[in-house]
Amino acid sequence: MPQPHRALLSSLLRIRACSSLAHRPPRPPPPSPRRHQFVADPNAAAGTGRGSVGGNPLDPTQLLRDDPVSITASLWVSSFRAAAPDDAAPPPPPPLAPFLTRLELWVLAYQKAYADETGSYLPRSSIPASTLTSILTLRNAVIDSRFRFGNRLTPYLHSPRAAAAPDPATLSKRKLRALLTTPGPAPFQDRVVQELLLLLLEPVYEARFSPKSFAFRPGRSPHAALRSIRRSWAPYLWYIKGDLSPLLDSPDPALVVGALIRDVRDKKVVDLVRSALLTPEVTARPGDDDASKKKKKRKYQKKKVLPEGEPKPDPYWLQTFFGFAPEEALTQPDWGHCGVLSPLLANVCLDEFDKWMDEKIKEFYKPSKSDVVGGEDGIEQGNTSWPEFVPTSGPDKTRKVDYIRFGGHFLIGVRGPRADAAVIRKQLIEFCDQRFRIKLDNETLPIEHITKGIMFLDHVLCRRVVYPTLRYTATGGKIISEKGVGTLLSVTASLKQCIRQFRKLEFLKGDREPDPQPCFRMFHATQAHTNSQMNKLLTTMAEWYRYADNRKKVVNFCSYIIRGSLAKLYAAKYKLRSRAKVYKIASRNLSRPLKDKKGQSPEYTNLLRMGLVDSVDGLQYTRMSMVPDPDYTPLPSGWRPDHEKFLLEYIKLTDQQTLEEQRSCIREEGLITPQDHISMLVWSYKKNAVLLPSSKESDVQESTEDLGSDIDELNNKELGHGGHQGFPQPTEMS
Repeated sequence: MPQPHRALLSSLLRIRACSSLAHRPPRPPPPSPRRHQFVADPNAAAGTGRGSVGGNPLDPTQLLRDDPVSITASLWVSSFRAAAPDDAAPPPPPPLAPFLTRLELWVLAYQKAYADETGSYLPRSSIPASTLTSILTLRNAVIDSRFRFGNRLTPYLHSPRAAAAPDPATLSKRKLRALLTTPGPAPFQDRVVQELLLLLLEPVYEARFSPKSFAFRPGRSPHAALRSIRRSWAPYLWYIKGDLSPLLDSPDPALVVGALIRDVRDKKVVDLVRSALLTPEVTARPGDDDASKKKKKRKYQKKKVLPEGEPKPDPYWLQTFFGFAPEEALTQPDWGHCGVLSPLLANVCLDEFDKWMDEKIKEFYKPSKSDVVGGEDGIEQGNTSWPEFVPTSGPDKTRKVDYIRFGGHFLIGVRGPRADAAVIRKQLIEFCDQRFRIKLDNETLPIEHITKGIMFLDHVLCRRVVYPTLRYTATGGKIISEKGVGTLLSVTASLKQCIRQFRKLEFLKGDREPDPQPCFRMFHATQAHTNSQMNKLLTTMAEWYRYADNRKKVVNFCSYIIRGSLAKLYAAKYKLRSRAKVYKIASRNLSRPLKDKKGQSPEYTNLLRMGLVDSVDGLQYTRMSMVPDPDYTPLPSGWRPDHEKFLLEYIKLTDQQTLEEQRSCIREEGLITPQDHISMLVWSYKKNAVLLPSSKESDVQESTEDLGSDIDELNNKELGHGGHQGFPQPTEMS
């Protein structure tokens, strides 16, 4: 008997054995929440699980009652509502075991894994009934602890791309041995379980993570990290840059599980993560790679045709842009069978380091009354309209420390003497050695001054002295203007790093005088397609250097390299011998079509007008004036991503204390809410059995009275009383 049918039969026998379930009358299903209403109670959100008595537990369609997005939103709301202030211990998160039994979340995890596998979204209404049954079987196997990561002999759920996958029970010994020993992608059912664990664990930890970590988290991009540095890091003189990437490369399972159980106490979830970390992966033997290379050698390589349903590879411009990834973003954690859960677990491990640095920030903070950077209350006293500007202060300065982390790389800024930075470095080495077992020394943690320039996320942080004219209002309302002096933190893109990345991608050669090289990967593409691909690359590069002070310079340099590379490619393709001839025929931005000998054909304009040929778009940013200006928009104080702001605003609006404050404020202003007005109408109707006139009826009554008064005045004029104002008007007419 196949394994899925055996699992269904065993679950059916187990349910029949429970006499309490057999004699209990069925309950009506609870009403589903509205689209705009979140279920805050985790027990109510979890509903009935595998032992549901409201319907047949073997019928997946009867278990799909609620919207999975609403269930996930309830977990996000409950996690952020339970988040405590920084000075208090956070309460335990909501229990996750009830959510693990919800079939709606399993279907949502399947949809996400399906989109990653095929590159297309699958609606829930389009999922076949057989697939829903397989998802239910996988859920039961996870609940009963029968699921194992990397198990290829018991496929509870098949990949959508492997429509006719053979049954492992029917394979021969040779094929079975090849199936177990050949390395390959993780089974599709493993990715579904990973997506489900990510749906459950991400809201719990996003409410508890430090706001100073900016990697592998939604809404916290490298741009947010650079803007945060530009806003508040101008006062710091000494910088410590470190790397904890060895923890991301080879993690300790005991360390990861120990960091996980501090916040998550659900045994089933912890056991799944522990199993994913401890299950060994199938790796290739040393001699297998050489044998495969020898077999793949052919005289003629055929054109590769993608099979039906396989997602297309990334376009050339996107692959090229990924080559410009900074050093801090190169290390992507991939821990065994954890898959998409690995980045979240990496942040869970490093969250302890974030908490330790928060304590050091409080410990080293020593304010000075004469310094504008910080007062006794710890609030910055600088110019709120220009927070990046720091006026020059005297010798008595505020001592403070700040910290930011992007993945496994971190940056520490110290305002004060170099001795403070040395003390922090010594304590940091001891902490990483005792807690993470990572050996750091003074060479791996150098202390550098801001004048030398600090490289972080391929941007150079340096100090710039400015002499602005400061205008402020003195006592008495008099506006005073005086010349000031202070510092700004300049964030510039590293041109050397940009050249290094172009050289790695084989776009140029040479160090002192970079020489563009032809881009032969686009040799068989048309001129219109090639220019379109490179324009997308340039647009993305301009967006990547959006917050750099030298944005115009670096983007124009990238345009120069790409334009020279395409000119050499077209010269070789159309046999024009030099770049000068290419520029002469195709113009400076390569927008005119190229031909083999005579250049633009006379009938090209007519063909373009009829739509028989593609128009050739010229390259962008060929002149520095065409590059957009840098974005100097300051980051707001206490910045949070948009989804966190929406969650906190929703929690605040649904809080009973907030509602009472709003009602008291409305009463003080003498106003009335629509709800109270309706309550007054209902109460008056029940008490007096007379409904108060509505606003429309009162308006009609007032207009009728005004119309009647106008008619009376008109009648008086017709009777002759309106023109004689000296005579008294009769008060009563018989």
